[in-house]
Amino acid sequence: MFGCSSAFQRVAFLLMAPKLKPQRLHQIAETGAEQLVKRARTMSTQSSIKDAFSTYADYLNNFNEKRERVVKASRDITMNSKKVIFQVHRLSKDNKEEVLEKAGKDLEAVREQHFSRLMKELQGTDFWKLRRAYSPGVQEYVEAATFYKFCLSGALVTLDEINETLLPLNDPSLEPLQINILDYLLGLADLTGELMRMAIGRISDGEIEFAQRICQFVRQIHRELMLVVPKMDDSYDMKSKLEVLLQSVIKIENACFSVHVRGSEYIPMLGDNAPTSFLLGGADVE
Repeated sequence: MFGCSSAFQRVAFLLMAPKLKPQRLHQIAETGAEQLVKRARTMSTQSSIKDAFSTYADYLNNFNEKRERVVKASRDITMNSKKVIFQVHRLSKDNKEEVLEKAGKDLEAVREQHFSRLMKELQGTDFWKLRRAYSPGVQEYVEAATFYKFCLSGALVTLDEINETLLPLNDPSLEPLQINILDYLLGLADLTGELMRMAIGRISDGEIEFAQRICQFVRQIHRELMLVVPKMDDSYDMKSKLEVLLQSVIKIENACFSVHVRGSEYIPMLGDNAPTSFLLGGADVE
């Protein structure tokens, strides 16, 4: 009796329970599928972002390693170019050929041993991104090359002539890497400081005419740069070096002027047999 009643109650409950419509079942199925797609898409997006940042990290690591190698090569170029400059400063009227021959070999060694390393790192890459890393070495090399050339022939070596000496170091399968005009001009501005020191030294040794040629050469460089710099983009380095260049011109002019006006005070320093002294029968300094 009681068992039959319980069975009827269960049947009644099932009949009275709300039934899910087919459309509702379809919506539930679609919602589940969308969740699965979104989860797969999220996983795929996270994976692609991770791969992208992994690529960026590899690029930055390689770039920083290359930058360190470029900085090292630039420092080696700077150090060895300074040695060339010191060698040229040993120049006198008695050892000109010997000193310049040694300086020429040292300058060639800078190209073959150190500049070639720099070019291998930069050629075929976005070298402009690393200009701050290698520019000091390039400027020092330009300074050494122009200083050597002036003492050898009294002329200014041009940018094209410098780049021509570097051309054999380039990989022929890639676009040639050359010194840009800005680094050349910055190195040329530094050259005047070395010429000023040489002019003072040559006056002390009695080579007045040589000091006078240096004075005229430095004046010309200053005059030409004064015409070029205002047309350049804003360059703090060039403006500051131009101020130092003017000071070098003034120092050379003052030294040559003092010898000309107060030459008698320089007789003990120049010596009684100094052939270049205009006070002792040599050519007068104009």
